[in-house]
Amino acid sequence: MADQPRRPRTLGDARTEAEAAFKKVTAKAAVAPPKQISVPGIKEQVTLRIDQDVLEFFQEGGPGWQDRINEALRKAAGK
Repeated sequence: MADQPRRPRTLGDARTEAEAAFKKVTAKAAVAPPKQISVPGIKEQVTLRIDQDVLEFFQEGGPGWQDRINEALRKAAGK
């Protein structure tokens, strides 16, 4: 009786599957950076573009117009 040919080995596929399984088990999940706690009263300088008429409205009240804008924004944010 003649020997039957063996099935071809699939080392490449087994290796690929093993590597994928290894990576899946050893991969570290990305950690989100810690959330910064906002402290009331601490102000941060930003650049904000607003319409000229809105700016004039708040500046008509004289000094403190930036605080008035901040108060209006806080109210709009529901805080």
